[in-house]
Amino acid sequence: MLNDKVILITGGTGSFGKKATEIILKRYKPQKLIIFSRDELKQFEMAQIYSPEKYPCMRYFIGDVRDKERLYRAFYGVDYIIHAAALKQVPTAEYNPFEAVKTNIIGAENVINAAIDNNVKRVITLSTDKAAAPINLYGATKLCSDKLFISSNIYSGYHKTRFSVVRYGNVVGSRGSVIPFFKKMKSTGILPITDPRMTRFWITLEQGVNFVIKCLEMTSGGELFVPKIPSMNIMDLAKAIAPECKYDIVGIRPGEKLHEVMILEDDSRHTLEFDKYYIVEPEFHWWSNESHIANGGKPVKEGFRYASNTNDRWLATEELKEIIKDI
Repeated sequence: MLNDKVILITGGTGSFGKKATEIILKRYKPQKLIIFSRDELKQFEMAQIYSPEKYPCMRYFIGDVRDKERLYRAFYGVDYIIHAAALKQVPTAEYNPFEAVKTNIIGAENVINAAIDNNVKRVITLSTDKAAAPINLYGATKLCSDKLFISSNIYSGYHKTRFSVVRYGNVVGSRGSVIPFFKKMKSTGILPITDPRMTRFWITLEQGVNFVIKCLEMTSGGELFVPKIPSMNIMDLAKAIAPECKYDIVGIRPGEKLHEVMILEDDSRHTLEFDKYYIVEPEFHWWSNESHIANGGKPVKEGFRYASNTNDRWLATEELKEIIKDI
């Protein structure tokens, strides 16, 4: 699907964007792969690895999703967009709330309008488990963004641009992840633990990229895609990284949950289950009558809830050791 196509990744110099670039260049032969981001140093560093000389399809665009005019220029002739740009640090969003709104919500609107007006075929945006029943501003802005992208299938009209959302949990080893923090604290002999009961969904960068590409291929517009991924307990992770350390229980931080949720009970009425993922179909779908039931999806029971603490798949300490050894 991606061969001979023009693909653009917003926030392309982030953890996801770099891994997506690596995988796309290995598996496909795009006409162009455009990295759109606002940090010239990160683009320079990324271009040392994926240089336009070695990879003629590569393009690097400086720009911000807040800048609508720059998006219109960047999206011209693009077939597929992966929207990964966001302000995602919870404390940063709380301290700079309007900045989070400008990037995560107004930026989403800009991406939507520029994609429709440039006749982009498909746009898929990255969400987060923190967007389900959000308790912090970051989660609230991402929930709003999710709703905007899903409803924007209405706006596209005859342009036929299709929008969808991928939601998954914590990414192993991404920037700001607890793994590098625990490894740094290991030398002190004490690991700060927020709450021994805390659980999280976990996915690797490669799994996340593979899932997004799969969803980009099968979307008909308006879906919220959720992968079936394992959960982990914070104490199991601590034992995997530093079994010899003592623990200091510091309490849950502001804006943090004890457990994360990716599908709420109220979404169960329009959620379909597949072998390796769930699809939350849109409640309002004036643009299409297609349903993924035709593709083998089975409706979940009403009241179904996909949460990290009630998940049926768990990562044990030994599995965690294997996953994090190269991080």
